Amino acid sequence: MSATWREFMSWNKYTQIASRALRQALTETDRVAAEKRAQIGVRYQIWENGQAGENTYVQKPVEKGSSTPPV
Repeated sequence: MSATWREFMSWNKYTQIASRALRQALTETDRVAAEKRAQIGVRYQIWENGQAGENTYVQKPVEKGSSTPPV
């Protein structure tokens, strides 16, 4: 019965919910620091003949000073 929750929720969704709950429980200064660490940018690079190609962003990093909080 311990795997019943897997029918309704993936591991990624579970960790997302748990991390959001943890961040909300932190004090203001700790929460701000944790939110800054949570912001990421994803990019990839195609290699041909041993040479690196141009970096292409899949998800651009959040600009500093952004007014929208990470989700």
